[in-house]
Amino acid sequence: VATRWQPQVLACEGAASRTVQGLRRDLSRRLWPCAGGSWREGSPRPHAMASSASPYDSAATYSFGPHTIRGSEVFALTDLSFAFVNLKPVVPGHVLISPRRVLRRFADLSAAEVCDLWALAQRVGAAIEPHFGADALTLAMQDGASAGQTVPHVHIHVLPRKLNDFKNNDEVYDAIDGASKDMQRGVTEQQAPAKKLDLDKERLVRTPSEMAAEAAELRSVMQAS
Repeated sequence: VATRWQPQVLACEGAASRTVQGLRRDLSRRLWPCAGGSWREGSPRPHAMASSASPYDSAATYSFGPHTIRGSEVFALTDLSFAFVNLKPVVPGHVLISPRRVLRRFADLSAAEVCDLWALAQRVGAAIEPHFGADALTLAMQDGASAGQTVPHVHIHVLPRKLNDFKNNDEVYDAIDGASKDMQRGVTEQQAPAKKLDLDKERLVRTPSEMAAEAAELRSVMQAS
């Protein structure tokens, strides 16, 4: 039954609908910066795309906090991010992804850097998981000293995982924490490549040539993926 209030009610409903639609568009832009805010309601969610791959240069060096990463140890590179092999991996294929800018905290990254970092981590994970005969991945970030970050540069640990590779699955995070601490101490230990670190008696510091060989192998894996 029509009443004299019906036009006002319909107007309010229309305004509310427009407000909700506006909020949803704004939220989608915030949630999907990788898509430049272009995602539309009802459309498939966009996949983050890393920026274009940069040419590989074995003579180049890259900063990882206070450490210098040799170009020979880098196996994937974009305009904003790089992936490199680990000095003392927790499991076979344990690698690191970092923004090329030296940034201490995740909140310091631009939206483009966030997208590129995680898109590269996705690509790397998809490539190395089958290569190392794994069937799962652990991706981990320690954001700040209280979270266990020892290298003051944002980075993602990517670890190919297999069933029962750790007796208790959560032990992997203790191992990652130990590996991060090793980075602070381990660079000097490369001068004595077979020397074991006290933090973990089971893993050895790798030589630059060993790390370069793995990076070369992973570059081929990435190119084929």
